[in-house]
Amino acid sequence: MVSFGGLARKFFGSSNDRRVKRMQPRVDAINALEDEMRALSDEALRARTDAFRAQVAEGTSLDELLTPAFATVREAARRVLGLRPFDVQLIGGMVLHEGKIAEMKTGEGKTLVATLPVYLNALGGRGVHVVTVNDYLARRDAEWMGRVYEFLGLSTGVIVHGLSDEQRRAAYACDVTYGTNNELGFDYLRDNMKFERAQMAQRGHVYAIVDEVDSILIDEARTPLIISGPLEDRSDLYTTIDKFVPHLVPDDYEVDEKQRTATFTEEGTEKIETLLRDADLLKGESLYDVENVAIVHHVNNALRAHVLFQRDKDYIVRNGEIVIIDEFTGRMMPGRRYSEGLHQALEAKENVKIQPENQTLASVTFQNYFRMYDKLAGMTGTASTEAEEFANIYGLEVAEIPTNLPIKRLDEDDEVYRSTEEKYKAIVEEIRTAHDKGQPILVGTTSIEKSELLAERLRKEGVTDFEVLNARHHEREAQIVAQAGKPGAITIATNMAGRGTDIQLGGNPDMRIAQELGDMPEGPEREARAKAIREEVEALKAEAIAAGGLYVLATERHESRRIDNQLRGRSGRQGDPGRSKFYLSLQDDLMRIFGSDRMDGMLQKLGLKEGEAIVHPWINKALERAQKKVEARNFDIRKNVLKYDDVMNDQRKVVFEQRLELMDGDNIGETVAEMRQDVIDDLVARHIPEKTYAEQWDAAGLKEGVRSYLNLDLPIEEWVREEGVAEDDIHKRISEAADAAAAERAERFGPDIMTYVEKSVVLQTLDHLWREHLVNLDHLRSVVGFRGYAQRDPLNEYKSEAFELFQAMLANLRQAVTAQLMRVELVREAADAPPPETPEMEAHHIDARTGEDEMGDDGDAATMTLPPRADNRVVPAEARDPADPSTWGKVGRNEPCPCGSGKKYKHCHGAFA
Repeated sequence: MVSFGGLARKFFGSSNDRRVKRMQPRVDAINALEDEMRALSDEALRARTDAFRAQVAEGTSLDELLTPAFATVREAARRVLGLRPFDVQLIGGMVLHEGKIAEMKTGEGKTLVATLPVYLNALGGRGVHVVTVNDYLARRDAEWMGRVYEFLGLSTGVIVHGLSDEQRRAAYACDVTYGTNNELGFDYLRDNMKFERAQMAQRGHVYAIVDEVDSILIDEARTPLIISGPLEDRSDLYTTIDKFVPHLVPDDYEVDEKQRTATFTEEGTEKIETLLRDADLLKGESLYDVENVAIVHHVNNALRAHVLFQRDKDYIVRNGEIVIIDEFTGRMMPGRRYSEGLHQALEAKENVKIQPENQTLASVTFQNYFRMYDKLAGMTGTASTEAEEFANIYGLEVAEIPTNLPIKRLDEDDEVYRSTEEKYKAIVEEIRTAHDKGQPILVGTTSIEKSELLAERLRKEGVTDFEVLNARHHEREAQIVAQAGKPGAITIATNMAGRGTDIQLGGNPDMRIAQELGDMPEGPEREARAKAIREEVEALKAEAIAAGGLYVLATERHESRRIDNQLRGRSGRQGDPGRSKFYLSLQDDLMRIFGSDRMDGMLQKLGLKEGEAIVHPWINKALERAQKKVEARNFDIRKNVLKYDDVMNDQRKVVFEQRLELMDGDNIGETVAEMRQDVIDDLVARHIPEKTYAEQWDAAGLKEGVRSYLNLDLPIEEWVREEGVAEDDIHKRISEAADAAAAERAERFGPDIMTYVEKSVVLQTLDHLWREHLVNLDHLRSVVGFRGYAQRDPLNEYKSEAFELFQAMLANLRQAVTAQLMRVELVREAADAPPPETPEMEAHHIDARTGEDEMGDDGDAATMTLPPRADNRVVPAEARDPADPSTWGKVGRNEPCPCGSGKKYKHCHGAFA
């Protein structure tokens, strides 16, 4: 029976169909300009950019320029890249320009689509950001599409891990900047820890296009980005507590795989208390006494490390380090660390060197970072399933863009077996059958362990001609994926999300030419060889098509249906034939945790024999419901994180805006004077309460407060004893004395030095107190959930207490700044001193469920440290080459700079060391 909604869609088309149809007239207008564009010389085509910029400067809107600008980019791409955007790609570009999400299938050319709105929006001269999931894609896309922008007279920059501040500033100053979400978020936080506007890298948040938008704004947005600095080393404690866990038995703890939690039972708690008491680590009688909070944290982490985290699935041990496996991509993430001591607990478990923990210095969620952009857009192959979240959190609509050619891929129903063993037997047989007929096969697995288990089974069955793409081999990722479409190729991959390299039937000719002819000089011989390779690839493509196209065979369902759809989407690109099927068993994690416990019994009653599979659309529906449960839970986690971060975000905005005002102000003396006056107001109000007699005043306390905060020794007791003296008189005398002392100090040191000192003191004090405030909010966040037991809303409690903490921080700021500035003594060289250095720091992006830290110092990570300092060798002055800092060794801060400038080292090269 057809619903009214379905009937309406049949006659009038869906809202998405109507939206796409509305764009067709503009596509026709762009097509009408094609002959005119082709007739232009390269110089004339490039000159259109200056003409467009002039129009924008005169007030022409970007919407009015869309048709001629898109026509210009299309022609430039054809000349420079040999790629002419299809009509559907023009529609995708329009959707992105409108600040929406363009859902485009794999192989439809999203990278090229982005050039259209990027060029148009870059004409305003305020910068456009293109956000990618890893450094490899940022570099590749910036280099590849940068040729189009350069041809049209626009500059392109790329933000990747390991750049200096100067390089970052230069990249952000470009018309178009490619970068990863982690690096952009980190630069925003780090900019707001700088002491001068000129040191800041980013120049605003105008327009961003997020590639793989579902991965970045959904999967990775579950937790905030955090910048942290090192704390004291407590490695001995981790090692000691780790030794307790092997004494436990399964009855001592309970594990919840759904929630990824492990908790002690009563018996387990008693056993741990005994072990801690014997090791002299337990204070008081109970593990849960308030003084044992830190010990409880360590013990819980040790338990989680042993019972929830599996070696070779969640992490591997390589070169004496714990290396995390990314849950979504199956890649190794060197440098990424689990948070809050969990990584140290794993290091203790695996008996490798334990690295120290860190303290939060600054943080922001991806939601609040990306919502700062005036206009935000995104593109991906799979966004419709999360359309509600995109609309609720980011205000983004999802538009499905039609494929250039109809999809011919056959998506078969899942096959469900009773046991894992039966499932793998069927998978091996299916791979052998497809391989024998020359069909390329992409086998999707959910972990390294499972990919290698399958590889071993294939070897035992005599199938050896395959490639394994998982975290252990991701260095060869691009080459493996590029050739995965050759006839008979078997590629076993942990996950295909965000790979960024297209699987082309017959193989990728450009990759082969680069590999095989990389060293051959340009000339007729190279051209002939390249032509032969392209012809060979075409012949191989015909073979692969005849065999049925790419066969995507998945060994398990992922928690997220989007990841499954991404895997499926690798097949059937650009109208190619293809096929996909998922093989499941009742012992798979998703089936076991979220599926029905009665399903096995039901299948036995139905007479399902060993080796047989059940294939039915109802099974697909049941699995879809299970996946929706997981996705709904993850959405709740993200919403919850955002609710709490919104509280902090309001405070963050106030602090960051205040810092910018302070940095931009030429003279902040007025601000400092207001702070001083507020401190005096508080002191007088505290020690001389309203409507009290003079004998009730706390003169001694006021005198001590004035000495402590204002560095003044005033005869307050004598003033109080004067007949007829009023509170206002005392207040006025203290104010006048403080103003006079401040004025005398300013005159003594001169306006330049005083302005520099006031800025430095206010900014450094604000940063120090803000970091302490973040730690307090972290602690509050971790315990406020318990207020629910008292029938109080934890979020409301958090809001009110966070506000009180913020008020207290501002009061502390006024007092600390005033106390320092009323005592400061300077030397003349301070005016020439470089601005204070930011603290040494690292960035973290933590998974809310697992505690996984997704940022580090590999290709798509962002561990943040200051530029490398000079080494510690003591080198004689005569052995130093002034032109080569690497020969200087250790240089004292007050020594003359070895470069010969005549300045002290700390005011010259030492300012950047």
